[in-house]
Amino acid sequence: MPLNTGKPRRYSKPAISRVGQAGVSLAVVMMILVVVSLLGAGAAQIALMAERGARNDRDYQIAWQSADAALADAEYDIVGGAGVSNNRKNLFAPGERSGFLTNCGTTGVSKGLCLPAASGNPVWLTASFTSSSSPAVEFGTFTSRAFDAGSPAAGTVAMVKPVQKPRYLIEVLDDPEVYGDQAVNRRRPPAVVYRVTSMGFGPRADIQAVLQTLYRKD
Repeated sequence: MPLNTGKPRRYSKPAISRVGQAGVSLAVVMMILVVVSLLGAGAAQIALMAERGARNDRDYQIAWQSADAALADAEYDIVGGAGVSNNRKNLFAPGERSGFLTNCGTTGVSKGLCLPAASGNPVWLTASFTSSSSPAVEFGTFTSRAFDAGSPAAGTVAMVKPVQKPRYLIEVLDDPEVYGDQAVNRRRPPAVVYRVTSMGFGPRADIQAVLQTLYRKD
């Protein structure tokens, strides 16, 4: 029978395998890399969407400003500013409607001048502003004013601008306002007001903006 010497017995735990530790570390590192990659991809996507939104806003602002420039050119055409021919000016004389045609004039001094539609959709909604046979007047056609559009010239610094010049249509309408003594007004030519509709373009032809105003000539 063995003697009890009184010394405590020692128990040792089995050593953890270094191979097992390396496997756990690799899994943790891979998980961290996946999370970082997802965060990076998300940040890149957000940045790309922000850049695309800013570019779209810039392109539409160019189209709106182009359309606004066409409205100003149409008003200059109506008042008969410098550079506008007398034949064109005569079509905007008080009460004059002879130059305004059904479905809009497409050639000569009547180009872009329209009688209102008798029924259905208004002229400005059905007329084409983009086709080669469009009745719409291109900026500067009658006013001889310049508008920078199209591709940059060779050797110049490229800049973002409208792909083509803006265009406009002018409809003649009865003026609903009555001024002064009605008996005096009856002896004058019927008053008219002009509805001007313009279309501007962005850096691409499919980016378009439409503006409209009523203009009363003094």
